[in-house]
Amino acid sequence: MAKLSMAASNDLCIMAIVVLAAVAAAVGDGEAAAVEHTFIVSEMKMTHLCNETLVSVVNGQVPGPAIEVTEGDSVTVHVVNESPHNITIHWHGLKQRLNCWADGVPMVTQCPIRPGHNFTYRLNVTGQEGTLWWHAHVSCLRASLHGAFVIRPRHAAYPFPKPDREIPIVIGEWWNMNLAQLAKNMEDGYYDDSSSATTINGKLGDLYNCSGVGEDGFVLDVEPGRTYLLRFVNAALYSEYYVKIAGHEFTVVGADANYVRPFTTDVVTIGPGETLDALVVANATPGRYYMVAVGGQAPKPDIQIPETRSRATVRYAVGAGNGDEAPPPVDPEMPDQHDYMVSFNFHGNLSSLSRPSSPPVPATADESLFVVLRMGSICRRGRLSCKRSGSKESIIVETMNNVSFQLPAAAAATPLLEELYYDHHRHNGTAGGDGSGLDQLYTLPDRPARPFNYTDRALIPWGPNEAWLEPTEKAAVARRFRHGAVVDMVFQNAAVMDTDNHPMHLHGHDMFVLAQGHDNYDAARDVARYNLVDPPLKNTVLVPRLGWAAVRFVADNPGVWYMHCHYELHVTIGMAAVFIIEDGPTLESALPAPPADFPKCDR
Repeated sequence: MAKLSMAASNDLCIMAIVVLAAVAAAVGDGEAAAVEHTFIVSEMKMTHLCNETLVSVVNGQVPGPAIEVTEGDSVTVHVVNESPHNITIHWHGLKQRLNCWADGVPMVTQCPIRPGHNFTYRLNVTGQEGTLWWHAHVSCLRASLHGAFVIRPRHAAYPFPKPDREIPIVIGEWWNMNLAQLAKNMEDGYYDDSSSATTINGKLGDLYNCSGVGEDGFVLDVEPGRTYLLRFVNAALYSEYYVKIAGHEFTVVGADANYVRPFTTDVVTIGPGETLDALVVANATPGRYYMVAVGGQAPKPDIQIPETRSRATVRYAVGAGNGDEAPPPVDPEMPDQHDYMVSFNFHGNLSSLSRPSSPPVPATADESLFVVLRMGSICRRGRLSCKRSGSKESIIVETMNNVSFQLPAAAAATPLLEELYYDHHRHNGTAGGDGSGLDQLYTLPDRPARPFNYTDRALIPWGPNEAWLEPTEKAAVARRFRHGAVVDMVFQNAAVMDTDNHPMHLHGHDMFVLAQGHDNYDAARDVARYNLVDPPLKNTVLVPRLGWAAVRFVADNPGVWYMHCHYELHVTIGMAAVFIIEDGPTLESALPAPPADFPKCDR
């Protein structure tokens, strides 16, 4: 269904040659390899739903190319920006040990790659196995600039039955509108845009049509008795998804590139930014079965968006009862889109698989934060007072402890990470106080200044009940941690104008998910529920609707790391902070100098 503009056709002919030249040059059997890819970012016209749209793509495809490596490999990705947009690429879930320079967050870790320029990312995949992904970290462009990142074990077999085949399943969205315009609308306070369709591996599926002609859908061909490892990625901007395959069950074996204790379920749930690994055995009566993804959303009185849904087909081999005269595919019975307990129960079933290489769970924490996630508002044009509750005089923002993130003014010229590195070396590790972006940071409070009943349902509708809680402020929210500190964070989801769950993503680290719960967190009651034996390790933690999640992480990776909600609207309007991790006492625990070819903001 995609059509390529004539202007881009010659470029793509060259692109095809370049892209197919990704190199994996192994030194020897079982030894680390040097894996090399070239990503050419460009624009092309694609047609879906009778509408031609100009789309930003990597190597002419959506999703972009999958990166497949073995643990311990070195990975080099050359990004060539032939698009009209500033670009960075974030390697979602890669810990980037001592390599914060390659994390790919504009003006936090690097200057963006300007149109007509290029930059080479050098990545380290030591100590990680499983499914991650990569995506643009600029405005809303990750809706089309994304792909899977698969890390396989080097010296040992999988800790589960070896699959006969592995397949990335990337759930995304199709937007008929220009994604740069979508981002501008969000920044201007217009939040009514919705995606035009849900996609599975870039295909809309037969629930959608153009003048009666159905859209193509993804087809997974299987053979009876074989086992398939499905590597799920949620690349959507807006929705958590519930996924089922009619007549089949999933055995979940991994989440966010960490092995979990296997469990069987007929439905998996996956929030934006999350990844899941699940085994499926082709043990049904040969035929065709739909794989359906339905977007979940909070029920009324939350503002409702149109239901998001797509389906692919699991097709048994022809000759096994699946010929031209076969009956139509079987449809699974899907959960209601408003049944958030499906997600709560699924995530509550996750626990780590104990292995010799598993990191120990710290018994206690050095620091504790209680972070309330909620909406607020600020007055337009810098006014000190204004009407609220949806008035045109104010603009809605998302907050962490009632502060909405914005980059400091000085970061328009120099990324925060560069400021930190050179400030440290100019002043022997002490703060310089020289007017840099670091001086404009606002410390994320330990807890909100004004406690209230965070899950009071009366605060959900916009109006007088919640208006007194709306006033907030914008600042460059940050928190500094000494190297090696053990940090506890409780994320409390609040019911102010909105009760969406929040997929909170921490760059550069995994978090132990100690517990989750409904309603208001109560330390006197809930600390006793902490799982200190086998909590799941996640880089993206789904904070449940009208509830909370408690996490613990070790701040042992020096740099400036972004912490944010992975709903695109929420991060765009301020649900974010930067975590500054100080250098350790040795060269092996200190951030090295930036790469020689690091992008500059003035060129």
